[in-house]
Amino acid sequence: MVDWTLAFTTAQRLVKPGPEISREGAAAAVAELRDAAARAEAYVTDYTGLVTPSATAPVLVVDRPGWIQANIDAFRTILTPLNDRVAERMQNSALGGLGGRITGVEVGALLSYLAPKVLGQFDPFFPGQPGESENPGGRLLLVAPNVVAVERELAVDPTDFRLWVCLHEETHRVQFTAVPWLRDYLNGEIAEVVATADLDTAAIAQMVRDGIKRVSESLRGETEVSIIDLVQTPAQREIVDRITAVMSLLEGHAELVMDGVGPEVIPSVEQIRAKFTVRRKAQGFDAILRKLLGLEAKMRQYRDGSAFCRAVLDAVGMDGLNKVWTSPETLPTRAEIADPQLWLARIHPQPAAAG
Repeated sequence: MVDWTLAFTTAQRLVKPGPEISREGAAAAVAELRDAAARAEAYVTDYTGLVTPSATAPVLVVDRPGWIQANIDAFRTILTPLNDRVAERMQNSALGGLGGRITGVEVGALLSYLAPKVLGQFDPFFPGQPGESENPGGRLLLVAPNVVAVERELAVDPTDFRLWVCLHEETHRVQFTAVPWLRDYLNGEIAEVVATADLDTAAIAQMVRDGIKRVSESLRGETEVSIIDLVQTPAQREIVDRITAVMSLLEGHAELVMDGVGPEVIPSVEQIRAKFTVRRKAQGFDAILRKLLGLEAKMRQYRDGSAFCRAVLDAVGMDGLNKVWTSPETLPTRAEIADPQLWLARIHPQPAAAG
């Protein structure tokens, strides 16, 4: 279904080079990011009260090609069941190999666009090491050239900015390692989306027709839609709503932590936050691409998830907020992310007043 080798070579060829930096400067940036990640974990656990096991997910400081390869590995893992189904259906078709190459180029182009934009990422699909039963799996990626590029663009203190970025990304690592069921839950939901993909030709044709109409409406400003929306069958939308809710929680919780640790640790945190918020607002053709690729929806996950976490924290404190990690049943729904009072009423019901 996808020529992954071609995807990587296409992305590597198209991706923009990183910022100019000396060999010594690059080595110093990598070393400081590793140190910031180690420091950030302690700040995150102290602030949230979440306890991580002794064996935890590794931290990798990578360049843009390294980030591309890691995401190709993740995509390959996610799409293997669907790829097997497509391969079985296409085994007698002369178009099978051509389709894989075309898709490989498309995936490579997409990754080349995203690679300069990502500062860090927790990869929950990376398997734990064999023989290490306590290893929860997953890995944290910090993209060094992108961190350096953005700190220069914003003209902020590099040491403060690197720790600020690590606070966000380390929060994700703590979430997945302190909550043992979370990784399997998220992977299971994503696997279910893939498993329910409709390969019927008539259904795909109708979805493409609907997609063209919805993209036209989106570009005219009549509605908002991303490519991700277009590949969902009706059976998948309910699952995607659950994934959207949990991703909003994870991103909002990380936003809460990175700002909550505060100026005692990062003196210029308010300046960094103000400048970074302005940077997130894309304009022109980049804004269209961000909308179609679902990146605007990602920005809403930060905003909505952060508002949910702050509202719950104000109402019931950190221990009350941490009830979200009890089980899949205590995770907020998409409606509860939008209205935290719904989650509070379900998980922290108030006793009835005496009559």
